[in-house]
Amino acid sequence: MRKKGVGTARKTKKHWKDRFFDFSVYGIAIMMMILIIYPLWFIVIASFSNPSDVANGNVWFWPKEWKLDGYIELMKQEMIWRGYLNTIFYTLIGTFIALFVNIPAGYALSRQDLFGKKIISMFFIIPMFFGGGLIPTYLVVKNFGLIDTFWVLVLPFSVSVFNIIIARTFFRNSLPESLWEAAQIDGCGTIRYFITMVLPLSKAILAVIGLWTAVGIWNSWFDAMIYISNENLQPLQLVLRRILIANESMLGTASGELASELRRLSEMMKYAAIVVSTLPIMCLYPFLQKYFNQGVMIGSIKE
Repeated sequence: MRKKGVGTARKTKKHWKDRFFDFSVYGIAIMMMILIIYPLWFIVIASFSNPSDVANGNVWFWPKEWKLDGYIELMKQEMIWRGYLNTIFYTLIGTFIALFVNIPAGYALSRQDLFGKKIISMFFIIPMFFGGGLIPTYLVVKNFGLIDTFWVLVLPFSVSVFNIIIARTFFRNSLPESLWEAAQIDGCGTIRYFITMVLPLSKAILAVIGLWTAVGIWNSWFDAMIYISNENLQPLQLVLRRILIANESMLGTASGELASELRRLSEMMKYAAIVVSTLPIMCLYPFLQKYFNQGVMIGSIKE
């Protein structure tokens, strides 16, 4: 008969210094989590609260009274739905084009046998430090006939040297040269090797660059303001900006109780607009978090 405790791992009692260290680490992590999550939570509860309660500091963790006026007024704007649809298309197509361009470029630069590798790398890196500015960029985009077109937000800015360098570092440190040699012995060409072997092993960096690109396109409004004047092509962020500016203009012309009501709705719509514009991309992040963390660590620390 087996004696009690035989064959089982004996629990060791932690030293007080180790317990103090664990307590400190968990404490710092919880404080950082609160500092990150609470502002987001405050925006959510403020969007459902009376603006006077928010201004007077009466709203901390829960609305004193639930108000949907901000969301109702925001959703009454027909341009919101058009802006949402445009932003979804810009984000999906722009992310696909960015991955299609940056990932192969990063892999090519990671190859030791790439002809003219140093010159090509220098060609990529120089624009990171020296740019032509807004006016030359606008003239280039205009000469290509992209002004007021769908492609102006997804083509001119699809190449990111930073993402290419991250991808290059990832491929250099994650894919052994022996894997390519074995593929060559089996008669595998470069393109087939990249599609069938490199990409399936690169989910982490695909998730990282894809998420960075998607967030950047989703939150972008300045480029749309410069290059798009057609209201039917404007993304969500620019549409929300126009609505808020229009509300501010109405406040300047109103007086009395009407001005007070417009001010209340305007404040509620500001918070509601933040929630509406950030919620979809925040819902996407948990599904990519595992690959995101792995890709950042591999792609940015190892070199």
